[in-house]
Formats: sequence, structure tokens, C-alpha cells
Amino acid sequence: MTDKPDKTDKRSKTPKKIVLAYSGGLDTSVILPWLKQRYPGTQTVAFAAELGQGDELKDVKTKALASGADHVIIKDLRREFAEDYCFPMLRAHAVYEADYMLGTSIARPLIAKHQVLAARETHADALGHGATGKGNDQVRFELTYMALAPDLQRIAPWQDPTFELTNREAAIDYARDNNVPIDQSKKSIYSRDRNLWHISHEGAEIEDPANEPLDACLVMSVPVSQAPDSPRYVEIDFESGNPVAVDGQTLPGHKLIALLNQIGGEHAVGQTVLVENRLVGMKSRGVYETPGGTILYEAHKALEQLCLERDLYHFKQQSAHRYAELVYNGLWFSPLRESLQAMIDHANQPLTGRARVKLYKGRAQTVSATSPNSLYDTALAGFDMQGYDVTASRGFISLYGLPLQVHAAANRKKKSP
Repeated sequence: MTDKPDKTDKRSKTPKKIVLAYSGGLDTSVILPWLKQRYPGTQTVAFAAELGQGDELKDVKTKALASGADHVIIKDLRREFAEDYCFPMLRAHAVYEADYMLGTSIARPLIAKHQVLAARETHADALGHGATGKGNDQVRFELTYMALAPDLQRIAPWQDPTFELTNREAAIDYARDNNVPIDQSKKSIYSRDRNLWHISHEGAEIEDPANEPLDACLVMSVPVSQAPDSPRYVEIDFESGNPVAVDGQTLPGHKLIALLNQIGGEHAVGQTVLVENRLVGMKSRGVYETPGGTILYEAHKALEQLCLERDLYHFKQQSAHRYAELVYNGLWFSPLRESLQAMIDHANQPLTGRARVKLYKGRAQTVSATSPNSLYDTALAGFDMQGYDVTASRGFISLYGLPLQVHAAANRKKKSP
């Protein structure tokens, strides 16, 4: 039986148990004790998702318990993230505003989904997040909560008028006053979000569009100036639009992406500086590194060009734009995204084959592609006219250009005295 949406506002109600999306960073670490003070008697469950953040989850359980969590749940979601979120997005070939490969956007619905599962397992009645009131993530978390668990209360401290920890200095002071273990200092550094697909950087000199971002901000890739002087070639095998092997080595999705991150990062591939339009209405500037994803998109595009019929390919390009907006705006679990996915997955059925990608000085370029489902006819595409009826072009052009001819004739009549 499907839960019916609760039309009442529960935000002022005191929850019994909150499952908080927990990263171990400054914001969520101080939010744990703050929730205890805001809602006396409430229990908190810190939920941490392993999505390929590197060493960011080191000692996360100890830190969460020391920060006031009553219970900690950690789930390794790397393979699910790669194969059930990143790869469907890859099949759509979705990119937001021509440059952003949606690394943060695509992770949030997965985290929120497993928060809901954790809430059911622990009999919690509320879900919480530490996303700021200016950002997109608050929308992404809460829309997923609403789609999957409309009966649960949504807790968003940054939207609470009593929440005063709205800057780094205040959060650090609060942590020290409440014996919350943190590693941060008041010195301004980059704000980052990392997972298997990408890492984003904001703040410091990046915040001003007049500044060139410093090479020092890069984490997953080397600066272009330090990339090797010789190119590297990498071969990607696909089955129905899904990458399955790198240089002949079959790998599960999360390990395949991790390997391409390493290879692409060594050649400075996948670096983007972007001023983007946030869903909440403002512009923001960030540096993104997506080395493995960039290689995969380039290889996937080559098979699309080779295997998709013209009208299908063009329509799929149009749908990719809308798909990217849905992911960016937190609507992963919307009927429209799911319906688009069905069309996209059907279109990807012939995308089986191999693409060879050249990596050199920050660029990934497909140099060859093969597929048993290729629609490319070498004889037909060549300059030899044998077997091709060139006289058919006369009628085709005459009919195709007829509207232009009629329009021109009408304009001449208007200009005649």
C-alpha cells in the first residue's frame, strides 16, 4: 500500500528519532549535538555513505559517536552508485549547462534513498541533512525524501530560524564549546565534495570569477602543465551502452571508474571551471574534476555516432538536456526521469563495441571506434558514386527547399510597386 502524502507541516513537531546524512565534516559534526539541543529527548542516527571519497570516512563512526550520535550506520554504496546512478546518466549522456557532469547531483538521491531505508530499519520518524539554505543539495535531499518517504518528517537545520551556525567560524567555536572532534580551523580553505565520479571545489580564489583558479586546488588530476609529454591510449568496451572493460580487463562499475580516474588524472583530463546557475536562483562558480567520467562520455559518444539512426540520435541529444536538468534539480525519482530513462535505455541497446580514446595534455579524444551494430557504410560514405543514384538529389532538394522558394516569391510580390 502506497503512503499518502501528509499535507500538514511537521517541521515544528519534535521527532523521536532522526536519521541524519552524515559525512564527518564540520557541518554535520556540529549538527548532531545541535539537534539534541533543538529537540530534547530525540535520538540521532548518523548515516554515512561510502561513495569513493577516499580517506574522508576514516574514523567516521568514532567521530559520529563522539559528536553525539546514538547510532551509526555506514554503507558501502560504490558499486550501486556506479552501475545504478552514474551509468544510467552516462547512457543519457547528460551534462548540465554544457560543462557540469553532475557528480554531486547524482550522488544525493542515492544517499537519501538509503537514509530512508535506514529510517525504516531503525524505526525513525524523521530524516535530516546538513545542506545549506543557499545550495541545491537541500532540494535534492528533500525531494527524494518526499518521493520515497512522504510520511517522515524532514529536518533541515539551515532552514531553521534558530540555527545560528551559519558560518565556518561559528561552527568551529560551537564544536569546541561542545567537545565535538573536528579537524578544521578558521583559516579559509576550499569547500569540496568528493565521490567516485568527481570532486568539486568552491571558495577561496575560485569564488571570484575574475580570478584564475590555482593549480593547488586540484586533487584527482595533475595540472595540465605537469601532464606527460606523450599521449596515452585507453580502450573502453561497452555492452548496450554500459562500460564493461578497460584495455580488455573486465571490471565492476566502481572499479572501472576508479581505474579511469587514475589514468585520466595522470593526463589532466576532466578539469572544468564553471559558473553555473543554481536551482535556487543564484550563480555560483566551481572547479570540477571528472577524469574517468570524461573518458567514458567521450567513448560513449563515439558509439552513439556510429550506431544510432540520425533522428533517434538527434532526439536523444535533446532529451539529454532535459535529463541533466532533472538530475541537477533533484528529480531523480520523478516519473519524467524514469520515463526518459526507459527511452534512453532502449536507444542504447545497439551501443555494443569498443572505443579507443587518446589522452593528452588535458584532452580526451576518441580516435577509433568499432561495433557489430555500426550503421557506417564505408562504400556509401566514400567519394565513389557507383551504386548511388545522384539524380535523386534533384527532386529531394526541390521538395526540401520548396518552402524557401515560396517564401522568396511572396517577398518579391510585396516589394513590387
